[in-house]
Amino acid sequence: MLEGASSRRILGIWLRVLALDRWRLGEGLAEGEGADAHPLALIAETAHGPRIAAANAAGLTAGAQEGMMLADARTLCPDLTVVPSDPAGDLAFLEKLAGWALRWGPWSALDPPDGLLVDVTGVAHLFGGEAALLADARRAFARRRLANRMAIAPTAGAAWALAHHGPDGAILREGDDPVQRLSSLPVAALRLDGDVLTVLRRLGLKRLGDLDAVARDALVRRFRNRRSASGNPLMRMDQLLGRVPEPLLPVLVAHAPLVQRRLLEPIRHLALLEQVVRDLSADMERVLEGRGEGARRLELGLWKVDGELVVRKVEMAAPSRAAAHLAGLFARRIEDVDAGFGIEMVRLRAPWCEPLDLAQGDLEHAGEEGEARGTSLAACVDRLTVRLGAEAVRRPVPFASHMPERAQRWQEPLAPLKTSQVTSDFKIRPLKMLDKPEPISVIYETPDGLPRRFRWRGATHDVLRSEGPERIAPEWWRERGAVRLRDYYRIEDATGRRYWIYRCGVVGDGRGGVPAWFLQGVFG
Repeated sequence: MLEGASSRRILGIWLRVLALDRWRLGEGLAEGEGADAHPLALIAETAHGPRIAAANAAGLTAGAQEGMMLADARTLCPDLTVVPSDPAGDLAFLEKLAGWALRWGPWSALDPPDGLLVDVTGVAHLFGGEAALLADARRAFARRRLANRMAIAPTAGAAWALAHHGPDGAILREGDDPVQRLSSLPVAALRLDGDVLTVLRRLGLKRLGDLDAVARDALVRRFRNRRSASGNPLMRMDQLLGRVPEPLLPVLVAHAPLVQRRLLEPIRHLALLEQVVRDLSADMERVLEGRGEGARRLELGLWKVDGELVVRKVEMAAPSRAAAHLAGLFARRIEDVDAGFGIEMVRLRAPWCEPLDLAQGDLEHAGEEGEARGTSLAACVDRLTVRLGAEAVRRPVPFASHMPERAQRWQEPLAPLKTSQVTSDFKIRPLKMLDKPEPISVIYETPDGLPRRFRWRGATHDVLRSEGPERIAPEWWRERGAVRLRDYYRIEDATGRRYWIYRCGVVGDGRGGVPAWFLQGVFG
């Protein structure tokens, strides 16, 4: 039996063509229904061009192999149809399958990119034995049209090895000799990196049994600098045999908040549907408040009498659980709903939630007066997004650049921030920034003194107060060598107006003649 792993039973599942099967499900095709009649390949963009990520049976027969350049594959198969791969979608689909696979054990873990590991310790008798458990799992995956190979073993490494390289449905029982059962498997069953497998093959070690024939000290010396498990065959062998533990991260299933109404009589009028949505929004507010969360995405499902399902979705710029706000967002989404013979069930679900702490309300301006004060920026963005579409709304976000005209970019309101840059307290910026700095004429103390008077847009301004300079050097990784540094000043004229100006260059810097002055912003 395997050392230290006699009481554990792990079900290893290999979804052989997960990406293609998921694509077939999205297209509504089943294996054998024309899905493999024409050569098809999923491609992934790489630094050297598109490569084949997966190919169907017709594509493999035509010569399109995984990892091959698309240009080479088209040479062998000119009529090859290509579809972009979606690794993120495949991983999300795999996570859903991991939660679904909990029917066979108390926990399951991901084995990216196309595998699952399920702990079936002590549950096989519920299915009539481990063979019956495998048969039940095989039938369940077949109903979902997912090709797979499975195996049960005392360790995750042994289950993975048998599922990928052993006979389908193999079971490594407690009384079996693991060395004898696994010795005929290739060294690829150890889940090693490609370069390590190449080294082992060059050494003549092609099977797991060959590793036992070599002195362990020789392998230790050969791979002594390999710290990771995927780069050390001895560590993988010990994990496979249960000599050292292999930590696994179980998938935790988080149930999305859900509220629904089953109506006594089907409804057909918009006013009644809006009232049901308001009631569901109030229910959702109470559920989210109890969880200490706010919704970022909501899905409204409408079940018609004839069996048709209508789904409407909204996304919010910030977490929210205000019932009036949520109902108002859906009011425009359901205007075009055709109730047909009537709607008999309405369901509201929040698949994306974020923590939202309780906040003290404004007691002085409560009730109707508080409503008259206006709305928050996030609520305004949500309303504009629902009315105009997400692609028509943008918000400014900080960008990692010292240059003021590059320190901000525009992106969609629901997109995550792409930088963690935080404006420092000492970097005071004007309320209004000009789209393009405008040249001005300045009288100042040379070579790098404070400005005393400047002329802008035909008017002359005397400088009463000035603060600076704040020196910003050129971005050497993107600017040319002739670009000069900038000295920024915050100034105030005789009328109390405050401006943000800068001097481009310094006298004697060797990058041009007399420095030029520009006005870039106006303070409020």
